[in-house]
Amino acid sequence: MQPDSMWHVTLTMGGDSHALDELLAALERLSDERPFLLSGRYAGDRVELRYWEEAQDCHDACALALRLWFDHRQSAGLPNWSVLGLEVLTREEHQRRDNAIVVPAGGWARF
Repeated sequence: MQPDSMWHVTLTMGGDSHALDELLAALERLSDERPFLLSGRYAGDRVELRYWEEAQDCHDACALALRLWFDHRQSAGLPNWSVLGLEVLTREEHQRRDNAIVVPAGGWARF
């Protein structure tokens, strides 16, 4: 069994629109309950959360990420939304992407 690794997670949730002030208050409660959240973006009908997750492999990190919103929905007062997207990257891949060269749409860059 390998030791746990750090995984960079981007979780996008969405659904029916909610008042922005209520949504922000719920996200702040989530942040208090799970202080590892790095950043987030929100609109009335969706939220994008970015954070680090510790897990043995990508499968475990995905499973934990998919449970995050639902595990805290009642305690933080989060909307009853669905998963719109999930991206889980190794630390090395996340760092490589952060240093990547951005090319125009339709262009290609080498790894």
